[in-house]
Amino acid sequence: MQQSEPQVADNQEARRFEITVDGALAGFADYRLAGPRISFTHTEIDPAFEGRGLGSTLVRAALDAARDAGLSVLPFCPFVQRFIQRHADYLDLVPADQRARFSLDGGEGSE
Repeated sequence: MQQSEPQVADNQEARRFEITVDGALAGFADYRLAGPRISFTHTEIDPAFEGRGLGSTLVRAALDAARDAGLSVLPFCPFVQRFIQRHADYLDLVPADQRARFSLDGGEGSE
């Protein structure tokens, strides 16, 4: 039996993006909204679903949603920080004056 593609949805009541596989919750990325900024505070993938790249799929979808909503991103979660470090096309979401705070200040001139 083939598994369906993972689905990512913004559960606004729980203030988190959730990723599901075949209807089962596989992980989530908690956030806080404050005006035009979204702060990602914690990302977790259920151990039963680890090793499938779901964390990256989840964070990519969450960052894309932030971009679509015109929000700037504060990546307090270490997983989100590492994702942005590895994917410089998301660095512009972090305000320039906040990048050093998250060890993202090496991305200047990478466009």
